[in-house]
Order: sequence, then C-alpha cells, then structure tokens
Amino acid sequence: MSFRCDLIIRDATIFDGTGAPRFQGDVAVNNDRIVAVGDLGGAAGQEEVDAKGQALAPGFIDAHTHDDRAVLCGPACMHCKVSQGVTTVVVGNCGISLAPLRLAKRPPPPMDLLGDESWFHYDSFAEYAEALEKTPTNVNTVAFCGHMSLRVEAMEGDVYRAATDREIAHMQKRLRGALQEGATGFSTGLYYPPNNPAPTQEVIAVGEALRDVGGIYMTHMRDEADHVLDSIRETLRIGREVGVDKPVEVIISHHKCSMPENFGRSRETLALMDSMAQDQPVAFDVYPYPAGSTVLMPDKLRQDTPVIVTWSVPHPEMSGRNLDDVARDWGMTRRAAAEKLLPAGAITFQMDEADVRRIMKHPRSMIGSDGLPHDDFPHPRLWGTFPRVLGHYARELQLFSLETAVHKMTGRTAAVFGLPDRGVIRPGGFADLVLFDPATVADRATFEDPKQPSAGINRVWANGETTYTAAGLTGAAPGRFIRNPRKAA
Repeated sequence: MSFRCDLIIRDATIFDGTGAPRFQGDVAVNNDRIVAVGDLGGAAGQEEVDAKGQALAPGFIDAHTHDDRAVLCGPACMHCKVSQGVTTVVVGNCGISLAPLRLAKRPPPPMDLLGDESWFHYDSFAEYAEALEKTPTNVNTVAFCGHMSLRVEAMEGDVYRAATDREIAHMQKRLRGALQEGATGFSTGLYYPPNNPAPTQEVIAVGEALRDVGGIYMTHMRDEADHVLDSIRETLRIGREVGVDKPVEVIISHHKCSMPENFGRSRETLALMDSMAQDQPVAFDVYPYPAGSTVLMPDKLRQDTPVIVTWSVPHPEMSGRNLDDVARDWGMTRRAAAEKLLPAGAITFQMDEADVRRIMKHPRSMIGSDGLPHDDFPHPRLWGTFPRVLGHYARELQLFSLETAVHKMTGRTAAVFGLPDRGVIRPGGFADLVLFDPATVADRATFEDPKQPSAGINRVWANGETTYTAAGLTGAAPGRFIRNPRKAA
C-alpha cells in the first residue's frame, strides 16, 4: 500500500478496543481520522513514530467525571486525565451540571464540588456547549444534564421536598431543551439531600424528555448500602417507564456495595442486574479503589469508616488530614469537627476490595474515575485510575487480560454512550490514541500524595493531534464537544 499521510505509528502492538486479541501493525492518520491499519511498509507519513512494539490503544474514555468546569479552563486543567491516556470525558454526573442554571449564591452541596456560584452562569445548555466549542481543551467532552441543577432552578432553591407538578413541568421543559442542544442524557444523584426528596415518579416525569428527544438515564442511586437492591430496581423501573415501549439506556454510576455489613453483596447486585437486563439495557461504571470521595456529610459519618479531608472552605489547612486527627487536635468529637470544617470534602474508606474486583471484572462494567479536579487534596483516582487498571489489575493481579482492560476503557464505553467512530482502532475512526508500555504502565498517585502523573504513558493523540508525551503536556487543544448521539432526527 503506497500513500502519504500526516502520521504513521509503526511497529505497534495494537489493542483495537473491541476486546479482540492484540496484533502487530502500523496505524496511519490523516487529519483527525485513522486511514489505514496493518502492514503499511509502502506508506509514508509526514511524521513517523516508532512504537518499538509498545501498546497502542484507542484513547481512554472516562465514563464518569466531574470535569464540567475543568474542561473550560484550558489544557493544563486536564493534565490529570491526559497524562493517563484519556481523550474523552463524560461530565454532568450524579445530578450535577453547570447548565442550565444561573446562581446568585453558593450552590447546595454536593453541587459545590464544581465551585461556587460564579461558575453557574449558563442560562441554557446551548450556552455551555458554545463555551466548550469556543474554548476547546485537550479532551473531547460528552455532557449530561443534572436533575439536581434542574431542581435548584425550578424550585428556587427549596429542594428538600418533592417537586410540584408545575415545577416538574419546568424541569422537563429544561431537560428537553438541553437534550436538543447537545446533552447526551439525564443524570440524577438521588443519594444526596438536594435530590433525595424526589420520589421515583418525579424522576420518571422529568425523564420523559428522554423518550421524546433521545438520550441516556444515568444515576448515582438512592442507596449503595443496605438498600442497594431496591435502588437497582428503582433505577431499572425509571428506565422502563421513561421509555415505555422501548426502555431507555440506563447507566448505574460508580457501582459499589458500601459499608462493612454489605461487603460481598456484589454477588447479589450483579445477579440482579443480569436478570433485569434481559428486558432492558443496563451498564455501570466503576473506579479501581476501595474508597470513595464526595462532600463531607457529618450525618453520614461512621466510626468504622476512616475519613480523609480533601478540602475545607473555612479550614483549608486541614486538607489531606485524617478527620480523627483533626478532631483530636481541636479537642472535640468527630461529628463536631466535621461540622466545623463545612463546606468541605472527604475521602471515605467504605468498600471491600473483593467487591471492587468482582464489579470491575463483570462484562457490563466500564471504567470511570469519578475524580474531583477541584479538591485541594484529591482522591488518587483523579490522576491514577486508568494506569491502575492496566498495571495493577490486569498485569499484576491478572484479574482480566490487557485486551479486556482496554475494552472496558474504550470500545465498551463508546458503545454504551453511542459515540460514533470512537473507542476503536479501525480505518475511518477518529484518531484518539494512546501509546503506552504494558510492562511499566502504573499509577503513581497515592492517598498520601495524590497529584502524581502515572508511569508508562508515552504519547497521547486526540483527533489526530499530540496532546501529551512522556515530557508532559504539549499545549494542543483539539478536543471537541460531542453532541447527543441519540437525539432523534
């Protein structure tokens, strides 16, 4: 095959994202697309990269992020993701989105994970989409519209109750507009106080916009502990009743079984999902750690779950410290110390490693970091998720093959979200690519030192442009806003 193109990556061990066996070959890129894969000895590239047998995979797709604000801040703000090989992020999770919402005062937690009121100034989803397109970054962005944000607007901040019919109608209209303007779906955070008072029927009624326009329902479920099975049933019911004749796609966010008394119950949750998925589509994402992170909620504290403070508005000096040590220094109870820290964030060690592995290994799983980019002392998942899956779980523990690991980060995720021409290495696909060393790829971010780039990620391309090398960010900003791929014509 004789032709010229912009880029050829030669002698790579190709993991094509489908889960198929790896193979040796070359990949040719022209502009933003892959144009050929295989033995391209007769072709010439304006730039040629000798992979020297290292792994070449589709760029990783982070299925669950809170990067809504970070993707507006330029390439440096996404260093935490691009240095892992990420080329696409999904924002607007857990019912929290920057749009459509304007605020004059600080949003209620956990919406303040995205920042104070100054960041909530997009009166429509179209305005947020326009901002993404006018100020591109180094990753592609898929965005959801959050129920919590819709409630704060429609209910004028009085969110700790069920919505009225009038308020529900307002939310449904706003969601319909967001989906038409590019939102890929509707997310809820029913676990959290501003969203928890919403009964199932409210979620279904608001979500009817998905039936009309097209989109996905994604949820941080109402409960991930004692009532996790009931929450799964509620989630699948919402997907069925929103879609009526054709259930909408349902994604369960960061699936887990929380608290010691529920350790091991992933056997039940996965079996229930498999049973219910015979009649409707369901997927879930998972992060590769036995600890979660969100806002600090004093009423949720338990003595048997260690807590690390990740940020505090009144006491930023306590970021990174164990809550028990803070309480001891202040001479007060754990609960009192937590209340004194508010507004604040926390890492909570609430899961069992065996459950994490079982959930991650399940064929319905995708990988999502759930990283919080604005925490002063973030959970290490923000910087280490994808290399941790490749290095620790695939190479060291052999939980699954490297082909499977890559598939869970690329082709599977692209298929679930319906992202056209992404997540696979094939002619015609977008040139989102990551070159890494399978023998050395590893996360270096830890709970003690979380802001550490990973090892073994050698080069990253998004839409055909180099965004990262082993030397660091390139400053390129080829990322795109990916508009709702399920929008009805």
